[in-house]
Parts: sequence; C-alpha cells; structure tokens
Amino acid sequence: MRHGFKGRRFARSVSHRKSMFANLAVSLIEHEQIVTTLPKAKDLRPIVEKLVTLGKRGDLHARRQVIAQIGNEGVVKRLFETLAPRYANRNGGYLRIMKAGFRHGDNAAMAVIEFVDRDTSAKGAADRARLEAEGNNEEAAA
Repeated sequence: MRHGFKGRRFARSVSHRKSMFANLAVSLIEHEQIVTTLPKAKDLRPIVEKLVTLGKRGDLHARRQVIAQIGNEGVVKRLFETLAPRYANRNGGYLRIMKAGFRHGDNAAMAVIEFVDRDTSAKGAADRARLEAEGNNEEAAA
C-alpha cells in the first residue's frame, strides 16, 4: 500500500524530476500554454500555482524562492510583472487542464495545460523573438 505518497515518480531520480518540472514550469510561464502528458500536467499544476501565489506576494524573498525553484530570471520577471497582476484578485485556480487525446507513438494520454484568461498572443512569441534576435546577430556578423 502506498498511503501518503504524494505525486508520481515518472521513473526518474529526484533531481531529474525536479529539473523536469522546473523546465515544464518555465515553458508554461513563457508560453502560457503547453502540451504534455496528462500525468505530468496533473503534477505540474500545483507547482506552478504555488509559483503564481509567490508572484502575487511580490516581495524580494518570494522572488528569490521562485528563482531557486525554476532558475530562469527572465521568466521570473515575466511571472512577477505580467502574470501576478493578472491574477491579483483570483484566489487560486490559475491553470486549466484539458485532455487532448492520445500520442501517436506510444498511446500516452496527452493534455493541454494553460493559464485561465491567458494572453493568446504569448504562445510562441518568445520563440519568434529569439529567432529574430538570432537572425539579426547573423546579419551583423556577415
């Protein structure tokens, strides 16, 4: 019996699981919507909701706690300046999980996890900006 064991292991070590969820959280905060497997989405939701709650607190200690957990200061800035004010008067429930069928290769249950009241233009915007910056750097080098 596995009473009292919270969360799934995903056949990974503790450090691998921690970095996997940090990477998923960074992607979710950056794009405001990601597609992943249903169990990962279900385990990611409380992690990101706690980060948004820290963002709503807004003090230096909260910012340092978020940086320690996800390790990307640019995404932390976005969390504190964009997402936290958006959900300032909402008491939890910042994310929604929608089932999205099954993956073709291994038939794994897939899900879309996204922020409630998300900015639809944010999806892919960071990637487009990154590509434009790389293009400008190549033109300058030539």
